[in-house]
Amino acid sequence: MKFLALVARRLGATLVVLWLVASAIFLAIRAVPGDPAEAIMGGPGSQASEQALAEARAAYGLDRPVLVQYAMFLGRLAVGDFGTSYSLKRPVAEVMGEVLPPTLLLASCALLTAWLLATIGGLLAVRATALGSALGSLAEIVAAALPHFWLGSVLIMLFSTALGWLPAVDTGTPAGMLLPVLTLALPLAGFLTQLLRDSLATALGSDFVLAARARGESKTSVFFRHALRHSMLPVLSLSGWAFASLLSGAVVVEAVFARPGLGRALLSAVLARDIPMVTGIALFSAAVYMLFMTLADAIASMLGGRVHAA
Repeated sequence: MKFLALVARRLGATLVVLWLVASAIFLAIRAVPGDPAEAIMGGPGSQASEQALAEARAAYGLDRPVLVQYAMFLGRLAVGDFGTSYSLKRPVAEVMGEVLPPTLLLASCALLTAWLLATIGGLLAVRATALGSALGSLAEIVAAALPHFWLGSVLIMLFSTALGWLPAVDTGTPAGMLLPVLTLALPLAGFLTQLLRDSLATALGSDFVLAARARGESKTSVFFRHALRHSMLPVLSLSGWAFASLLSGAVVVEAVFARPGLGRALLSAVLARDIPMVTGIALFSAAVYMLFMTLADAIASMLGGRVHAA
């Protein structure tokens, strides 16, 4: 029942978030100077006639009052109709179906890599000396603050230009994915390692660890059976936010490494004022964020129950 209640609350929150995102996009697009009909006709350089622009406005309902446009906009979204891309002249859902898998693969690999690096960093931090702990903490802060575009450029210069080990652009091979994955994963790993380090320090000094040691359990058993399991819970709870941040970071990474995906499609849509495409991608990103937040909270809740039972 608790799980169902959690899902129901998250579902309601998801609908509210999607409505707010859609409303913000509707208002933001109309606040940008320029005529949306020109974007439909191919942009200002298309030299479309006034008659053609008027016909485009009528076809897309842009000649109606703003409130009517807003109601029509929400009505189409409610039935899953994202419309047709202005620049590509294709259904938005069809285009997203093509660009979505590469981005989801990139974000998933980056999340797993960040988790692996954070776990290794947390384990090393527990056994480090005072100097090693200070250096590790500094490395975590620096990694978490690295901008994706700068980090990607440095990795290209180091591993592609200087050493020649890896391709500078995505080639569709595992080697071509390595640099984009590292570019996305390293800043997130720095943040997760800081969180895991603090959680481990708290868990190792808690009463349940002292009680386990008093029962005669070894240091290794206490660490892995109790301290590590407890310290993973707050990190796991942030996995939904982490995945959403990776999707947003993919906009930059896919552009740096010339990788096809949702990020490059969003960048192109923004530059072309492709309202349907921008709306579809933004709403999808919000939905994915809420979905992963729900899954992360549910898994953390179940694991938390098992941890307390142990």
